[in-house]
Amino acid sequence: MYFDHLGFSAARIGELLAIPMLMRCLAPNLWGWLGDASGRRLAIVRLGALCTLGSFALIFVGKSYAWLVLVMALHAFFWHAVLPQFEVITLAHLREQSARYSQLRLWGSIGFIAAVVGLGQLFEWLGLGVFPRVIVLIMGGIVLGSFWVPNAQPESRAGLEVQGGFLSQLRRPGVLAFYACVALMQLSHGPYYTFLSIHLETLGYGRGLIGQLWALGVLAEILLFLAMAGLLRRFSLRRLLMASFLLAALRWLLLGNLADHLPALLLAQMMHAATFGCFHASAIHFVQRSFGVRQQGQGQALYATLSGVGGALGALYSGYCWTSLGPARTFALASLAALAAAIIIATRSREEGP
Repeated sequence: MYFDHLGFSAARIGELLAIPMLMRCLAPNLWGWLGDASGRRLAIVRLGALCTLGSFALIFVGKSYAWLVLVMALHAFFWHAVLPQFEVITLAHLREQSARYSQLRLWGSIGFIAAVVGLGQLFEWLGLGVFPRVIVLIMGGIVLGSFWVPNAQPESRAGLEVQGGFLSQLRRPGVLAFYACVALMQLSHGPYYTFLSIHLETLGYGRGLIGQLWALGVLAEILLFLAMAGLLRRFSLRRLLMASFLLAALRWLLLGNLADHLPALLLAQMMHAATFGCFHASAIHFVQRSFGVRQQGQGQALYATLSGVGGALGALYSGYCWTSLGPARTFALASLAALAAAIIIATRSREEGP
């Protein structure tokens, strides 16, 4: 919405939002390898947070398309140093209680709700021109928070360490299929993350209500995170991932065709519990189970990378299709991508016990 406020076309918005996703193809693997090799993951998190803040602050220098390309690329390169390494640190703190990951991750969701509700109302009052200043304040808070976090190192898992290095573990049955599904899932989210707010505003929803609708999705995600430990005990990761993909396919059809009906829109937003919450938590656990201690950073980095590839392609195709094909057909393509992921995980991955 900020880029739309600056006057950019749908195609240019898609290109700008694809840049951070594309940067996830390079940055997480570099930082992941560095974290595994050095073991100094928390130092990488702190450096990444500082450089992210400095890079994003360049947005105050200019607002031209070329300058914004530079800002998006620089800040994304350092931002993607932070999250994969932080996932490893989090799971290292939890150790044998990894099922509690979701109970920690939900605090990010609470922060997201505070942001979309509060900023939605703020933009109603002050306009979208204040967006960069607000983001800089939030990034400054992330920098401060990173210096309060205690360090932790993952424990060795003998059963995986004997299976060779990262590439050997990557070739284990079902692992490559999982990563293909990660890319397809993020591809399917392209229209949602790039154009949902614009889509809803076009349908007549106010910015304050749009913020509340985003918050509803994340509230559903929080409730899922609270229940995730129980779901992991009852169902295999394969079944949880399949359910996430199938519900994503349905969700995009609802948003593309029935978003002007509030009950359908509310239902679609509540499905965020599956399409992000269940998928992300299951994916983090899958990566942890699939790689040894010296490959954890690279495994999480590859997850971020494939998410970036899918997200970048999703932002690009939705940007190019939004005007020519319209919202319904653009979301229909997203639904097909999620359905393809469900088919792959059903046919190419192994069933594991809960």
